[in-house]
Amino acid sequence: MKILLLEDDEVLAETLVDLLEGEGFDVELVKDGEEALERTFGTKFDLFLLDVNVPLVDGFELLEGLRASGDTTPAIFITALSDVASLSKGFDVGADDYIKKPFDFEELVVRINALLKKRYHTYASEIRVGEFRFNIEKEELYRGESFVPLPPYEKEIVKLLFQNVDKTLTKERLLEDLGGGNEMSEGALRVHIVKLRKIGLPITTIKGIGYRVATK
Repeated sequence: MKILLLEDDEVLAETLVDLLEGEGFDVELVKDGEEALERTFGTKFDLFLLDVNVPLVDGFELLEGLRASGDTTPAIFITALSDVASLSKGFDVGADDYIKKPFDFEELVVRINALLKKRYHTYASEIRVGEFRFNIEKEELYRGESFVPLPPYEKEIVKLLFQNVDKTLTKERLLEDLGGGNEMSEGALRVHIVKLRKIGLPITTIKGIGYRVATK
């Protein structure tokens, strides 16, 4: 899970990076709102962790602009602001959660994992498709009890397919999410789909539209 962390308190920022990476998250740290915005142009993140009172562009303004542009990446505000007005504004601009400083790190991890499950539209810890199961917290694919290692693009496709189980995922959506700001061709996408089918993953082609995996 790739996290964009916006935090200008150097000690807290470094502590959070160490702790989150220790939990297996991939963290990119930025210290002002403008840099955070720039990172979102070229990188697809799974979660935003945003302080509010940061230089150049504050967290509220940053998330409001991202939401207006169509970015639906889950977001948690981590802030010392504790008044009801600030809490209300945080949710008004598009936050999924809001945690007040000082906070317990284990609570933050619980909230992150809860948001992750929400992206997969389930309260369960895994999703099963045929003989495959996808561990949501680790974002890992297993065939029976055996871990299935995946290169980056195939892993992203699997994540997207399991976030949309029993739904058709359009080629346009896949190409947009996989491109991460760069163009990916339909031919390259087909190659990745073929590789996933070779390991046995039951991906169905919906002609002219896209792909899907189904629980039934």
